[in-house]
Amino acid sequence: MPRLIVLTRDGSEHIVEARAGWSVMENIRDHGFDELLALCGGCCSCATCHVHVDPEWIGRLKPMKADEDDLLDTSDHRAGTSRLSCQILFEPELDGLKVRIAPED
Repeated sequence: MPRLIVLTRDGSEHIVEARAGWSVMENIRDHGFDELLALCGGCCSCATCHVHVDPEWIGRLKPMKADEDDLLDTSDHRAGTSRLSCQILFEPELDGLKVRIAPED
């Protein structure tokens, strides 16, 4: 099974088995990371699943759409590698993807 590497806010690194076809948010939430709130459940209507993607991986992801970009603009912690994890579909070619859960706004 492909792996997803999740860094929590305290800097701890966790390697989890990720399900292809699920969003990165669903994979993180399914593994019990409570600090990723994902209040809207993946509808791209909040920014509580904000992650910072490892710079080595950001160019391998599909480009973000305008609604995701607009929501990220509401975060005080937006960075050049910011994404909403609900908008990243985890596929086998993303095996080893590394994300850090962004600070809470």
